[in-house]
Amino acid sequence: MAAPDVAPTEGVFSLLDTDLYKLTMQSAVLKYFPSTHVTYSFTNRTADMKLSREAYDWLHTQVSKLADVAITPDELAYLRTACPFLSEPYLTYLATFRFKPAEQIRLFFTAEHDTGGPDDRGNIELHTKGLWLETILYEIPLLALTSEAYFKFCDRDWDHAGQTERAHQKGRALLKAGCQADREAQAAGWTGRITGTSNVHFAMRFGVPPIGTVAHEWFMGVAAVTEDYTCATEIALRYWIGTFGRGVLAIALTDTFGTPTFLSAFKKPIEAAEPGGESFADVFTGVRQDSGDPIEFVKLMRHFYGSIDAASSSSAEQKKRTIVFSDSLNVERCIELRGVADSLGFASSFGVGTFFTNDFTTLSSRGAEKSAPLNIVIKLSSADGKPAIKISDNLGKNTGDSETVRQVKKELGYVENEWAGVDEKQRWGNGWGGPG
Repeated sequence: MAAPDVAPTEGVFSLLDTDLYKLTMQSAVLKYFPSTHVTYSFTNRTADMKLSREAYDWLHTQVSKLADVAITPDELAYLRTACPFLSEPYLTYLATFRFKPAEQIRLFFTAEHDTGGPDDRGNIELHTKGLWLETILYEIPLLALTSEAYFKFCDRDWDHAGQTERAHQKGRALLKAGCQADREAQAAGWTGRITGTSNVHFAMRFGVPPIGTVAHEWFMGVAAVTEDYTCATEIALRYWIGTFGRGVLAIALTDTFGTPTFLSAFKKPIEAAEPGGESFADVFTGVRQDSGDPIEFVKLMRHFYGSIDAASSSSAEQKKRTIVFSDSLNVERCIELRGVADSLGFASSFGVGTFFTNDFTTLSSRGAEKSAPLNIVIKLSSADGKPAIKISDNLGKNTGDSETVRQVKKELGYVENEWAGVDEKQRWGNGWGGPG
């Protein structure tokens, strides 16, 4: 089954036009937190890139239209085949799911110099509130629509010329280096392979696997609801396995409250009453690196898995793990990190996002200068009235209530990290993740 060849030219038109991990997390929320109320906050890290009133008006209209988006019978049938880990109760719920933007979304515009004209520039406030189960799917469409609004009305100094060719060349380079197999790669004898795409709609449309596991939101929500940051990671991992089973969707995200905190939970037994039983590290096939210094992360994980394997009495536990890199990648960094991972005995995979398909240049420079994308995020900000926070491996990616962040850092013995490799305001500039 394939999605229609012709799609609307603007806005969001498919419920599957989202990352797979939004669906998997919604499935887990349905099982464990169906009545939890949450809020989400929007942040524009590129604060100098402001929307116009015209862009805001378009965005407001498109957000309202989300109420008309529903999953189709073909899309449900696709999920049953392509995502067998999604339970029938969850798919039954998804069949009747509807966005309720009039009730759950608050969108405001404040002009810096208010003339009342369409070109007035200013900031937007975007707030989401409602049941976690119902609001969890807003993040991706809201971010996509905001970006579309900006580049449709505010920055028109770009076009699509050369985009396909650039993406093709990047894909060839990655495949040739063994990073990420299509027929061209196989015919050329390249060792890389394309594992799939995180966007479920595109996976269905182009016949590639949908891939993804979990986002920081899951750990943030569990911690906020339980108010137990010492045990929150362990609880979140246990609930994840309780939803999908052992070894399913088994790439673990490590940095919601700092990787050292995660690893202290990761080595614990899945069944708390069985101290000698399988640990989370035994059944998860690998980990995802999303903040901090990736090379130091690989070294840390080598030491961690070495200690796990040394303590194991079964040779079956001496297995090759995977590290998925997903933080501001470009082709050169992927190749470099693959070499580092190989040298320390890891398989590697790469989630290349913005740089791979959103690598535009400015028309005014005739292709000599990069057109900078928006760096915007939507994060869980509270659950059941309690602050939800994230304390990553890089100070610049911490989010949430500052007092709660301070208290949790103290409780966990968190060691502050500020890695100079990424400036969050210039994430796709000349530093890590940039094209230069």
